[in-house]
Amino acid sequence: MHYDVFNGDADGIIALLQLRLSQKEQQPSESTLITGVKRDISLLKEVDVNIATSVTVLDISLEKNTDALIQLLEKEVNVFYVDHHRTGDIPQSKQLVSLLDTDANTCTSLLVNNHLGGEFATWAIAAAFGDNMQTSAETLAEQNNLTLAQQSLLKELGVYINYNGYGRSVDDLHFHPGDLFHKLLKYEDPFDLINEQGSVFSQLKDAYLADMNKAKNADVLVENANFKAVQLADEAWARRVSGVFGNDLANASPNKAHAVLTLNADNSYTVSLRAPLSNKQGAGELCASFPTGGGRAAAAGINALPQEMLSDFFDSVSKYYA
Repeated sequence: MHYDVFNGDADGIIALLQLRLSQKEQQPSESTLITGVKRDISLLKEVDVNIATSVTVLDISLEKNTDALIQLLEKEVNVFYVDHHRTGDIPQSKQLVSLLDTDANTCTSLLVNNHLGGEFATWAIAAAFGDNMQTSAETLAEQNNLTLAQQSLLKELGVYINYNGYGRSVDDLHFHPGDLFHKLLKYEDPFDLINEQGSVFSQLKDAYLADMNKAKNADVLVENANFKAVQLADEAWARRVSGVFGNDLANASPNKAHAVLTLNADNSYTVSLRAPLSNKQGAGELCASFPTGGGRAAAAGINALPQEMLSDFFDSVSKYYA
């Protein structure tokens, strides 16, 4: 029994997509998919250690899945782990093959692209754009002689797939990430998807534009020279755009850190934090210093920030990037 365990955002989905499209990879005869909303990263514990023979893990922090990983390795389950988030202590085992790189300018799909020798570089470019790795995406696009118009379309695709991954639960999403993966698997060339009338691309584009139009009226909670925080409504559309809206804010003001907050049912806050694009460091450490927080250097989040910690969070971010 093989398991594919992956983040439900553009980077996780497209990383798996490249592997399963590749003729260079030894493909499992069948696979059980384990995924969820973008913030659902403690996924490895859902693998049944009693029946698993091999597992592919993509774009979820090893640090957040160490215990489950050790259990699999102790059962002599072969694990292929590719990620760019915080690793913590990496278990040593002959059953573990890993491609781990926490550099702020790479992502899981770019690591898979290198692993496959650029076999599906256009998909990797879309994923990098979706993960807001603008410079890295543009560099790979130029290496593959893509026009600016082609780059723009791949950027749209990556952003829309990424947008689909945000929500409190899969009920907030337009497509379950597992279903979206299967829909994308039909296209070796992402431009075939983009150019197909009525495709997932056009469906997500229409939904994205409608949701982002509502986000323009976000309430500003704090703004100074180093940091801006906004709050969106406690509604499904707001939870869907929380991450991509944060990316938009970061791209518009690259010298500032940005946080997008939405209120949870228990009156805590879900937080998406983006480090300044001119200083892509610290976001993961800042969020990890609060309960339920974590991420990577350039982008991170907190699943449930208590209201009484809100001012401490604002002060910590402002001081860090001063």
